[in-house]
Amino acid sequence: MSEQRNRRREQVGKVVSDKMDKTIVVAVETYKRHSLYHKRIKYTKKYKAHDENNEAKVGDTVRIMETRPLSKDKRWRLVQIVEKSVNV
Repeated sequence: MSEQRNRRREQVGKVVSDKMDKTIVVAVETYKRHSLYHKRIKYTKKYKAHDENNEAKVGDTVRIMETRPLSKDKRWRLVQIVEKSVNV
């Protein structure tokens, strides 16, 4: 009897910090519509994600997935680096 895991939430965002060991901070932008004026409002939420091999760098666009709590603040893990930044 194999158990089926629930589908985990995924987010795509930009890495804003990689100063910690095996941890990155990812900023995810979402838009909501104002109820009265119907203008789009941008919201930015930061998540700490586990990066086992320290692959992601600042400016990279990454996909993160929800996981079990890994520390006090970390509940996400790096799934894929969607686009590398061009730091010159």
